[in-house]
Amino acid sequence: MGLMDGKIVLIFGVANKNSIAWGITKQLHEQGAIILLSYVGEIMEKRVMPLAQEIGCDFVEPCDVTNDGQLDAIFAKVQERYGKLDVLVHSIAFANREDLDGRFVDISRDGFKLALDISAYSLIAMAKRAEPLMGEGGSIMSLTYYAAEKVMPKYHVMAIAKTALEHITRYLANDLGPKGIRVNAISAGPIKTLAAAGVPGIRTMLKYAEKAAPLRRSVSQDDVGRTAVWLASDLSTAVTGEVIHVDAGYNILGLTASIEDLEELSK
Repeated sequence: MGLMDGKIVLIFGVANKNSIAWGITKQLHEQGAIILLSYVGEIMEKRVMPLAQEIGCDFVEPCDVTNDGQLDAIFAKVQERYGKLDVLVHSIAFANREDLDGRFVDISRDGFKLALDISAYSLIAMAKRAEPLMGEGGSIMSLTYYAAEKVMPKYHVMAIAKTALEHITRYLANDLGPKGIRVNAISAGPIKTLAAAGVPGIRTMLKYAEKAAPLRRSVSQDDVGRTAVWLASDLSTAVTGEVIHVDAGYNILGLTASIEDLEELSK
């Protein structure tokens, strides 16, 4: 018996075997969930299809989350085939590289709109369509990052998108709570993924986080996946509107450099 036996789970954002969404997918699958996957574009299709076959998933649908018609279509297919939805996982984020690098003040208007639309507003759009399918309650979760709370180098417009995503989580939790629908976010530490590769200086950030975090280790896709299982399952039925940090404790630190290192820098 698994914690998620027979639960219908729709996951947006699996890109390849190294993506956080795939880590979540594997853990939910191992707990007995019926997995439904969505991808965008032919390139992603070629990467996602073999992964879907690996777990016996035969619901793999394309969806551009900026297109309301395509969102309507995928949720209609869920309704037609399963009649319900228990869990929705939002693991989608995108920004133009030029709006991550350089000076924050130089973020373009169009780049700002694009990042907020794909990375934040899409959660509202998905939740609106998931609500009618969660008649017996359900769990909605998204992926965020510590840059939503504090200034992090080279994250710029995506940090603003993640901040919006976290506030959207709280407002959706309040809106959907009376129907037994829980909405939470997982704030994962730096992980080497396809999306992270677009963040300038990510390799340095990964090495530094591992040395500075209280647990003195990096975070894996499976670490995030296990937390997702908890949020999706009945083990967390009284938890909503929360941002759960899975970052080896990095977020609790006020000073991330040792006194010795600071003394050396001050010389």
